[in-house]
Amino acid sequence: MSNWRFKEIVVLTALSVVFAVVYLAFLPVGKILVGLFGPIGYDLIFGIWFIVSIIAAYILRKPGAAFLSETIAAMVEVLIGNAVGPMLIVSGMIQGLGAEAAFAATRWKNYSVWVLMAAGAGSGITSFAYGYFMSGYAALSTGYVVAMFAARVISGALIAGLLGKALSDGLAKTGVLNSYALGKEYRRKNAS
Repeated sequence: MSNWRFKEIVVLTALSVVFAVVYLAFLPVGKILVGLFGPIGYDLIFGIWFIVSIIAAYILRKPGAAFLSETIAAMVEVLIGNAVGPMLIVSGMIQGLGAEAAFAATRWKNYSVWVLMAAGAGSGITSFAYGYFMSGYAALSTGYVVAMFAARVISGALIAGLLGKALSDGLAKTGVLNSYALGKEYRRKNAS
C-alpha cells in the first residue's frame, strides 16, 4: 500500500464500512430465500456479499483493493453484530482473494465489464470452495451442490460484477470520483 494515496485509503475504508452494513441487512433476505428454496436460497443473492470488492477495485484500480475492501467489510460486519463471529473475517478474505485474482490476471490494467464479472464469479468460486468444506455441503446431493455452485458464481458475476459496475458508473457520473481512477477515465471518455 506504499503507492496508495491517503484519500484512496479513506474511500476504500468508507466503502467497506457502508457495505458491511449492507451485508448485514441482506442476511434476513437470505434467510427468507433459504426458507423458500433451501440452502440454495443464499446462493441466489450471494453476489451482494462480494460487491464491495468489485466497486473498490473498479474505482481505485490498485492491487489489493478487492482483497482489502472485502476483508475490512468482514471485520466491520463482525464488529457491528454478525453472529458468525471472527470466522466471517476468513470468509471475507477468501471472497476478496477470488475477486483479486481476476484483476491480478490482467495485471490490474483491465476493468472491463467482463473482468468485473469474472471478479464477481471468482469470489463465487473461492467462497463456494471454502463453504463446501465449512458448511457441510458434501452431505447434499451432487446435483444440488452443482446447482448451488452455479447459482453462486452467476450471482457473483451479475450482482457483484454488473451491479457493482452500474453503481460505480453512477457515482462517476455525479463527479464525486473525479480524482480517482474511474472518475478520470469517465472524464476522458466524455471529453472526446
